[in-house]
Amino acid sequence: MTDVLLSGRHDAVLTLTINRPDALNALNRETTRALTTAFEAAARDPEVGAIIVTGAGRAFCAGADLSVLAEDGTSLVAAGKDVALTIRAAPQPVLAAVNGPAAGGGANLALACDYRIASDQASIGQVFHKLGLVPDWGGSFFLPRLVGTSRALELVWSARMVPADEALALGLFDRVVPHPALAPETRRLAEQWAAQPAEAVRRAKQAVYLSEVSSLASMLDLEITQQNELFATPEARQRIGAALSKRSH
Repeated sequence: MTDVLLSGRHDAVLTLTINRPDALNALNRETTRALTTAFEAAARDPEVGAIIVTGAGRAFCAGADLSVLAEDGTSLVAAGKDVALTIRAAPQPVLAAVNGPAAGGGANLALACDYRIASDQASIGQVFHKLGLVPDWGGSFFLPRLVGTSRALELVWSARMVPADEALALGLFDRVVPHPALAPETRRLAEQWAAQPAEAVRRAKQAVYLSEVSSLASMLDLEITQQNELFATPEARQRIGAALSKRSH
């Protein structure tokens, strides 16, 4: 039986590849369980400094497997909560390498990631209305925060697939590169972020997402707490000392 999720680590970068290319990497029970398990394991692994999520073949993820959706759609929708929260809870940067169409739950899997770098052949869409449904897997949360309320509603109501250049302009994609450059450019960025101090990276991710539901005063207090904790770490002392030494010469 073919693994529905391929996992490979090169140095500090872990790549998770949804591996159902014949089904355009549509999500089924096995895939969602494998994604949650892989993210939970990576979150506990100090050797993993960054995580890349991508799809095998010509698609990133076509969303729900329709046969599963027809039989047990409620379980698939519930699994999206687990996947999205596990991604956001991971201490490492999580990058979506969107290599092709990302539709429905597949679109929102990409939006759950911290950063989206896409092929110029990629597209992304909230296609739920085509099935008489509404966005799940976090779409109603991610979309308005990325594109604003009215644009989010347009994307949902139109149920259209958005091409890469428009997705970049809207903020659904953070960067678009020529298709052959997607894998090396994603790896380069992941390696760069993985080389940063892990504790600082974790706290920065935590703070940025917490700011969505926090006041300025509470964020300033959190920054003071986090910075005081980091001042005490050997890595920060070493880096500050090195910077000071370089400045004095």
